Amino acid sequence: MRRPRRTSPCATTISSFTLRSPRHRSRRMVVRQRRRVVVGAVRGAALLALWGPVQAQQPLSELFRKVSPSVVLVRTLERSVTADPQAGLTTIPGLGSGVLISADGKVMTAAHVVQTADRVAVQFLDGKLYPAHVVASSTRADVALLQLDRTPIALSPARLGDSDKLDVGDQIVVIGAPYGLGHSLTVGHVSGRLAMGGVVSGGPMEMLQTDASINMGNSGGPMFNMDGEVVGIVSRILTQSGGFEGVGFAVSAKVAQRVLLTAKAFWTGVDGVLLQDTLAQIFNLPQPAGFLVQQVATGSPAALLGIRAGTWPAKIGTEQLLLGGDIVLAVGGIAITPNGASLDQIQGHLSQLRPGDSITVNALRGGKVVRLSIVKPR
Repeated sequence: MRRPRRTSPCATTISSFTLRSPRHRSRRMVVRQRRRVVVGAVRGAALLALWGPVQAQQPLSELFRKVSPSVVLVRTLERSVTADPQAGLTTIPGLGSGVLISADGKVMTAAHVVQTADRVAVQFLDGKLYPAHVVASSTRADVALLQLDRTPIALSPARLGDSDKLDVGDQIVVIGAPYGLGHSLTVGHVSGRLAMGGVVSGGPMEMLQTDASINMGNSGGPMFNMDGEVVGIVSRILTQSGGFEGVGFAVSAKVAQRVLLTAKAFWTGVDGVLLQDTLAQIFNLPQPAGFLVQQVATGSPAALLGIRAGTWPAKIGTEQLLLGGDIVLAVGGIAITPNGASLDQIQGHLSQLRPGDSITVNALRGGKVVRLSIVKPR
């Protein structure tokens, strides 16, 4: 597009004509006036176009000031097997994001951030760290609920919104700690709503797709609507390069609330891989599927049961696995089935157990089936 020809400022043009009586204007002067007024109008529209985005950004800064005190960094310490099995375990730090949802210190985050963490701490906007522990978690939904061990004074929890009211194209804001840069804001839109299939805590699993920039450290952070309500918990990205490519996903607030606050998904403290089809045959399972334990969090129900984690890194086909751990066959009499169809049943069973009830697990260990059992603590 060509740039408009340089002319005098509109105000100068108008003032020069106000000094003359209209009846003394020549035809040429009238044409000039019209031309200058048109150019002035174009320039005015251009200025408004430039001013518009500046004005539109002000609510974002206000929104950030309003909700940022509820956004937290989630710091973890976790034992992990090194590439050299002879070197044993090493403790590695982890980092994610989260959002405070209640005045008594409950924080929502992503399950993959804290599922097998040995220690968890929550860092607020003022930089202060507070120890926390996991009270609910679902690896299938990738959401978890933390409870602060000590509640700071004057907390500012976020409001949970109705994610069902979101439409594709609605503007959203993501706040988190990409690469450790705490309380970073990115803006985007709801690009789509993704039904993941299957059932989680008695309802469908849904993800919100977004083009808002999401990177390592954003996991577990909140997605806000423009009213400052939490409508999603950041979960993952779709990428070929390993970095953000414009396709990110957040668990909808509706799913997060159902899984964590209504069903109160039982935190096992274990992470693993579903063995089925060829892998089930390779491991010579006595049934069509099993759950190969990879990691177990210190002090978790799985640790109290005596479930053993993997200790020997190996690659089988395209799968990078830790071998040597237990292979869970059944929990509470519910057998592990292919495609993970039974995992939601097991989660529901564990969530319904009351303090004093028994938790039982059948596992394959060293080629033999063992039965593990503990009483759910009060």
